[in-house]
Amino acid sequence: MPQSMQITAATIDPALLDLPWEIPLEEWPSEVLAALPRGLSRHIVRFVNLSDRVIAVKEIGETVAYREYEMLRNLLRLGAPCVTPTAVITGRTDLSGHALNSVLVTEHLAYSLPYRALFSQYMRPETATRLIDALAVLLVRLHLLGFYWGDVSLSNTLFRRDAGAFAAYLVDAETGELYTEGLTEGKRLYDIDIARTNIIGELMDLQAGALLEPSVDTVEVGDCIVTRYTDLWEVLTGAETFDMGERWRVGQRIERLNKLGFDVGELMMKTQADGSGTRMVIQPKVVDAGHYHRQVMRLTGLDVQERQGQRMLNDLEAFRAYTGRQDDPIELVAHAWLAEVFEPTIRAVPLELRRKLEPAEIFHEVLEHRWYMSEAQQRDITTEEATQDYVQKVLPQYRDEQSYLSLGDTQEMAAIFDGEEENDDVADDEAFAARDEEMAMAYELNPMGFTAGMRFKGE
Repeated sequence: MPQSMQITAATIDPALLDLPWEIPLEEWPSEVLAALPRGLSRHIVRFVNLSDRVIAVKEIGETVAYREYEMLRNLLRLGAPCVTPTAVITGRTDLSGHALNSVLVTEHLAYSLPYRALFSQYMRPETATRLIDALAVLLVRLHLLGFYWGDVSLSNTLFRRDAGAFAAYLVDAETGELYTEGLTEGKRLYDIDIARTNIIGELMDLQAGALLEPSVDTVEVGDCIVTRYTDLWEVLTGAETFDMGERWRVGQRIERLNKLGFDVGELMMKTQADGSGTRMVIQPKVVDAGHYHRQVMRLTGLDVQERQGQRMLNDLEAFRAYTGRQDDPIELVAHAWLAEVFEPTIRAVPLELRRKLEPAEIFHEVLEHRWYMSEAQQRDITTEEATQDYVQKVLPQYRDEQSYLSLGDTQEMAAIFDGEEENDDVADDEAFAARDEEMAMAYELNPMGFTAGMRFKGE
């Protein structure tokens, strides 16, 4: 380890000191690297096994590294969906004493994938639409916090599965700025314009690499980010006027926001008189997102994505109904549901298959598989039956998303593993084609794409 090296971190893992900091990052040996997919980046980035977790190491200038480290910490304090910064390491030199770039270390977001890896699995236009929906939600959340991104793109975002859709996380805050007084409209609109331009370019790049169907209109798909963002922003921040006798619409507005996954911190209400009488104007102050996530966390202790949380609460309510416990406190019912439904379902999945998807996503897919089986057999299917069939026929065909080898970075990863490339078996697409098409049709029933758009039998 170089004598002059400095590590800045809230808590330091001693294992950091054992990494080969005296070697340029692009030359790090394969034994310390983790085989995980990397998106496109202007900097050298490597995933590294450290203790019992994986970290991302990015070579970057010292000033920029410190700035991004502090920016990510501030965003996390505000509850933004982003990667967790671990450390900044400066003062690196090689064995000859020549200076090496500083590095920013962040935690790898488990079960997340860059957009290129997702397209290498699916190659469907619907994937682009769903990713853009997720990115629109992320951008709105960041703007509500007063964060100007400055380089919005699919490349600077990581995606995690969220009950058939995706949840987006900011992974690169290098160009970002945080404004305590909130963003001006000009800043917001400029961020959206940057997003549109970058997305169109990225989709064109996917088409050039045969990862997206040639028939897809990349400009039209890129324009969707503007529409999705504008619609969601208006719902979240727009003022609403109604007659004094329609006060029930206050609760309706809050419920609509909750269904989008946002909580209301306070309401600004005022009355105004016009020629037709006295009217009320309300404007919500949306302070956070994750309504269903927090509900599930409070009731069960499970840390899940927003759509997954909504799906779990739906199943919890169904469990409450068919067990005749509507009058029992929801906390007691949730404890019983966890012990009698969720945990047995996950335990029924063999250990070697649990790494395929995170537990909450497995549970969501089991419920969905139960619905498909019920439709096909025209009878009620139990969760136990659905789990057994899902484990035998569906889950084995998924790639291991906890350690999925990059298909979008084959040259670099082949070099790391002595030219050994993963066999890209397209049977996954064929096996799920019919099922995914039906899911996509249900998804299109909800043009906003932010709440569940599929039917679920018995729920």
